[in-house]
Amino acid sequence: MSDTLNGKVALVTGASSGIGEATALALSAEGARVAVGARRADRLESLAGKAPGEVLALDLDVADQESVRAAVARTVERFGALDVLVNNAGVMLSGPIVGADTTEWTRMVETNLLGSMYTVHAALPYLLESKGTILQISSTSGRIASANSGVYAATKFGITAFSESLRQEVTAHGVRVVVIEPGFVATELATHITDPTMQAAAQQLATSMRTLQPEDIANAVVYAVTRPEHVAVNEILIRPTDQTR
Repeated sequence: MSDTLNGKVALVTGASSGIGEATALALSAEGARVAVGARRADRLESLAGKAPGEVLALDLDVADQESVRAAVARTVERFGALDVLVNNAGVMLSGPIVGADTTEWTRMVETNLLGSMYTVHAALPYLLESKGTILQISSTSGRIASANSGVYAATKFGITAFSESLRQEVTAHGVRVVVIEPGFVATELATHITDPTMQAAAQQLATSMRTLQPEDIANAVVYAVTRPEHVAVNEILIRPTDQTR
């Protein structure tokens, strides 16, 4: 364990697997005390067992404002402050717009976009006090929309727009806002897809390239949050070398 983030407190959403889990472990390895939240709270105990530092496991549904407020309150109650927020929770339910099950649209908007907004809103008073850092996990889909991913891309474009407005509001108060846009990462995200054709396409894409690993994104988070206080890395686009768009 290093002491780069010694004494700092981080909250990571969507921490039950993939990027969220890897990020929580990486922040813990840097000396942070980490609160980890997810709907699959049973998985968080395993994460806590692997982390080198102190971890608080939280049952968290970012689409539920009461759940978000309670998670932030418990984090501050346990650790006394909040310095880093990593908004990672998300779902990807790709499929064509024609004939779509629009309940999947609602789920993506509520989780990916509104969920990140709710978490920022609840955490911001504490982050303003600590002059902390907000890291928004977006996607290359927040830059380039593709057929059959319209609503997912819309949520990620929305995160980028919200984050830039947020940055302009809080940067003068010493709060840094970072948007991290991963390309294809080897996580469970694509397994959420219910459309069989899109599921097969995602699997084929994964086998066609050397995909990023969750730890690659976690390392980017650590890089951004450990810059000197006068340095704000506002955007990190990170693709597999083999990914063309």
